[in-house]
Amino acid sequence: MISWIDMVNFAFAVCGMLVTLLGLFMSRSVTHLDRWARLFFRAVFSIALAYTVSDLVSQISLLFLGPQYRLLSAAAVFGESLLSSLLMPLMTLYLLYSLKKPWRKSLSFRLAVFLWGVYLILLVVNLFVPEFYVITGQNVYQRKPLYPVLLVPPILLMSVNIFVLFRNWKVFTRRQRQAFASYLLIPLICMLLQSLAYGLLMIVIGTSAAVMLMFIFILRDQFEQYLLQKEENTRQRNSIMVLQMRPHFIYNTMTSIYYLCKQDSDKAQQVILDFTSYLRSNFTAVAREDTVAFSEEMEHTRAYLAVEQVRFEGKLSVEFDTPYTSFRIPPLTLQPIVENAVKHGVDPDMDPLHITVRTRKSSHGNEIIVEDNGPGFGPSDNADPHIALNNIRERLKIMCNGSLHISAREGGGTVVTIVV
Repeated sequence: MISWIDMVNFAFAVCGMLVTLLGLFMSRSVTHLDRWARLFFRAVFSIALAYTVSDLVSQISLLFLGPQYRLLSAAAVFGESLLSSLLMPLMTLYLLYSLKKPWRKSLSFRLAVFLWGVYLILLVVNLFVPEFYVITGQNVYQRKPLYPVLLVPPILLMSVNIFVLFRNWKVFTRRQRQAFASYLLIPLICMLLQSLAYGLLMIVIGTSAAVMLMFIFILRDQFEQYLLQKEENTRQRNSIMVLQMRPHFIYNTMTSIYYLCKQDSDKAQQVILDFTSYLRSNFTAVAREDTVAFSEEMEHTRAYLAVEQVRFEGKLSVEFDTPYTSFRIPPLTLQPIVENAVKHGVDPDMDPLHITVRTRKSSHGNEIIVEDNGPGFGPSDNADPHIALNNIRERLKIMCNGSLHISAREGGGTVVTIVV
């Protein structure tokens, strides 16, 4: 007759098998784990799954099958004993990997392998000289007086891992500490409870739960690290984009002054003075990595246009219609757009270039419209304006979830619309 303990043990084994099967599927599906973590969890879940299956087979064989299945019971018990012990040296390996230590030269790993080897030898010896446990001729599992000796190597293995964990406690992240502590302490607690309630195999469900909890904590830790790294990459990319624009702006301004020196030296001196004042008062704002007030960005644009209007006297006019300025945008957003319009729109052989800068509120947010009556540009034109505008579009998206749209102006020219 099946006792309630047998029913509970069977339920533990089934639940453990389902948990490890789910973990194995998840470890093969997630994308935010590094290569070592994926390999580790695939191996751990595979071993834990084989362990729970072996436990389930041994229970079925010992409870429901007769003496003729004694060898099946012996193989299943041997399998679950061996497979459960494999989880400990794997844990040592992963702890050392997380610490960025060479595991091949680590005394902890060598000691873990040695203890596991001793345990394996004891298991194999028990097959021929059953001094620890035995499967009787009636297909019944019985522990021998020396059974506690068999538990010494696994306990020491667990102790090695606990020592490594607590010795380097401050080195690990909070999630890693939670992961490793759950992996080590839950089976240990289950083992202690199991020793108090003989016959109740809590270690099976405890091991499965510990592996799953560790997986969840490590997954959360690496996902958080992934997000932090992504933010850092975004900041670095944003800095690179700003740096790409700075030389472009300064080069074109100095080129304008160069041409002006030949045309009117007095005006050139004034422009140099204005440009120097602009650099002194605004270079800090240009170098900022966060957003700036739109009014500040307009000052950048006006300073640039002051230089260009002197250079292209009579060929460039600008109109500002900006009733709404109480919002923020990435630095160097408006000025490069106006610069592109000037660079590709001013032509001595064509009509004067007229640029209009407008702001308005819409259902989508704050809009900035830069409109010019120049020739416009398409995919076949020089790639420089496209690179600059793509940089602006990317920075708008990264820094304030904004957007940039380019369209042709009716009657000729270009309209650039920014939505913040």
